[in-house]
Amino acid sequence: MEVCYGSFMSKPDLNLLVTLDVLLAEGSVARAARRLRLSPSAMSRTLARLREATGDPLLVRAGRALVPTPRAIELRERVGQLVEDGTAVLRPAEKLNLQQLVRTFTLRTSEGFVENFGADLIARVSAEAPGVRLCFLQKSDKDSAPLREGIVDLETGVVEKTTAPELRVQALFPDRLIGVVRKDHPLSRGKITSARYAAGRHISVSRRGLGHGPIDAALESLGLKREIVTSVGGFATALALARVSDLIASVPARHTGNLRAGMFSFPLPVGVPEFTVSMLWHPRLDADAAHRWLRGRVREVCAATTGL
Repeated sequence: MEVCYGSFMSKPDLNLLVTLDVLLAEGSVARAARRLRLSPSAMSRTLARLREATGDPLLVRAGRALVPTPRAIELRERVGQLVEDGTAVLRPAEKLNLQQLVRTFTLRTSEGFVENFGADLIARVSAEAPGVRLCFLQKSDKDSAPLREGIVDLETGVVEKTTAPELRVQALFPDRLIGVVRKDHPLSRGKITSARYAAGRHISVSRRGLGHGPIDAALESLGLKREIVTSVGGFATALALARVSDLIASVPARHTGNLRAGMFSFPLPVGVPEFTVSMLWHPRLDADAAHRWLRGRVREVCAATTGL
């Protein structure tokens, strides 16, 4: 039976790279030993291990001195760079220099986030770090894969049961649904009761085309039911329709401040729970100094914007 011994070979000792770098730089076992604070005999044993690992004598005697072999000369620059790179990897991260930072962050956000928070966020980021660019992607689903795969650096939205448990989460602001109609809509005059609200013609906002949600459940508890005329996939579309019709849009207050400018907004006359908008990121970016800085700017911008 033939045995393949290669599969049982242990991985090379990467500590030998540091010793090899010093040996090739000094060209002397004694000097290398002093530099690494080893005894000459310990250094000689390490040289023997290096020769066995590389299959080359590396340093050979020429009179009273040692001279490098062609293989050693070939390795000298590569080994030096490897040791330098390894040292940099294990060194604590340097203090973040925002003026010299060049980086693009990709943010996946719910509809309305860019319209309401984007300009202020871009302005703050540009003022502190001119080399940083923000790329905004529309959040079309709840899939956490883009964060796990590194396609997205930061995401905003409501944490749900389907959110990946390993993600880091930090609350940004509470939000609530409000009603919005065109400026001269009948609901813009007089007291808005649950009955008046339910009697109107409504727009349902659902990415999955669902026609029944928290508002409908709250109305049902009062013995009321609203007429849903159409269903759309986003807040901006709902508000665009409501702006030019008698339809009623029910949308988040904080996410739609700029989108509903010039329209009439009102608190819902039914009890619908508030919800929390959070930012989410993958744990691998938790300690990244630039990412921490970006998260801080997002928090500041969101805290400075109020709803209805």
